[in-house]
Amino acid sequence: MTAPEDAVRARRKLTNRLIASHAAARLRPFFAADVKLIVGDGALILGVEDVIAAFAAQFAEPGFGAYVRETERVELDAAGGRAAEHGRWSGAWADRRMGGTYLAVWRKITGQWVIESELYVTLD
Repeated sequence: MTAPEDAVRARRKLTNRLIASHAAARLRPFFAADVKLIVGDGALILGVEDVIAAFAAQFAEPGFGAYVRETERVELDAAGGRAAEHGRWSGAWADRRMGGTYLAVWRKITGQWVIESELYVTLD
């Protein structure tokens, strides 16, 4: 059986690959229906449909490359049903780069880890 920390890390790697391939719709299973996302500029996106639409809009931008999230650590709650993922993120376009730190909250729903909320802080 896969350790929860390893499962979260593996799910993150999959989302990075889907973002690199600009496959917005394929990201849906990685998010809880009521996901809350605070993006790097502080804007709030609520719900999986709006998160997927935001990804699709970014993917349509000329020169957009990818976002990459690099997990630094994963912490579990005592019951093993929630996890906090801490790491660094970067975004690449043809003409600019940005990045910073992030925190993602994962919860296990019917045997699968999904993102409950994410906070991205742009630092560079």
